[in-house]
Amino acid sequence: MKTVLVTGGAGFLGSHLCDYLINKGEKVICVDNLFTGDKKNIEHLLDNPNFRFINHDIIAPLYIEDTIIDQIYNLACPASPIHYQFNPVRTIKANTIGVINMLGLAKTHKARILQASTSEIYGDPLEHPQKESYRGNVNTIGPRACYDEGKRVAETLFFDYRRQHNLEIRVIRIFNTYGPRMAQNDGRVVSNFILQALRNEPIQIYGDGKQTRSFCFVSDLIEGMYRMMNTEDFTGPVNIGNPGEFTMIELAEKVVELTGSKSEIIHKPLPVDDPMKRKPDITLAKEKLKWEPTVILADGLKQTIEYFKSVIS
Repeated sequence: MKTVLVTGGAGFLGSHLCDYLINKGEKVICVDNLFTGDKKNIEHLLDNPNFRFINHDIIAPLYIEDTIIDQIYNLACPASPIHYQFNPVRTIKANTIGVINMLGLAKTHKARILQASTSEIYGDPLEHPQKESYRGNVNTIGPRACYDEGKRVAETLFFDYRRQHNLEIRVIRIFNTYGPRMAQNDGRVVSNFILQALRNEPIQIYGDGKQTRSFCFVSDLIEGMYRMMNTEDFTGPVNIGNPGEFTMIELAEKVVELTGSKSEIIHKPLPVDDPMKRKPDITLAKEKLKWEPTVILADGLKQTIEYFKSVIS
């Protein structure tokens, strides 16, 4: 039985990861400051003797002295534009000071540590689909830079700690992920469209709606993350996402169809630096992790729609 620390463990992805690890028989320490995480996501785990919750912001040092930690998953950081732009300096601190704190904790415990990086490090890509070797096209002074550049610096720190301290690191680049426990107010396209459709409100598409994204269901993402943590002799970075590519119009139409909504589709101005295309090349994940997604968009959307129906009822 390993002891595994998950930062951001009460969030959308983190809570699913905590469930997965508990089901694997691990001891889990969930660390979250509950800024975007929600204690409701982990409520069902609080009485489990193998689960422990610590309310903590990783920008402050974290000391765990009563147990030896074997693995750390670092997921702590607001991941939607509404949240990471709310306090951009704090977002950068989470990705720099916070990451240094977690790398220091891993060094102290001689733990393996995984960084949840992001496809946003590719910016508005000039290469399509995006391979791990692509270095990105990011605006360093734009409103998204606190997240995009923050995550790029986090990757740099991980690899420098490996070179300088021989730390065991793993880095994954997460593409758009959706599923139950997404926050209602996070402004992500899947949750936005579903909530608007369920309320029969106009579905708001930014720009002409021809920009594309690739949507990975949360269970597939967590499986890929776990495999990456537990693979040997491969640090990454590796893309974890679903290569199925859809325009925003296609997504909106699919959500309307699956909800039986009366919503009309309207268009709003495109936000600054919003990427026009996003699709992972997952050749490396297939080769190194024997991983690829299995949940198709329609099936994942059905589960996500049912979740949001229960939330708003």
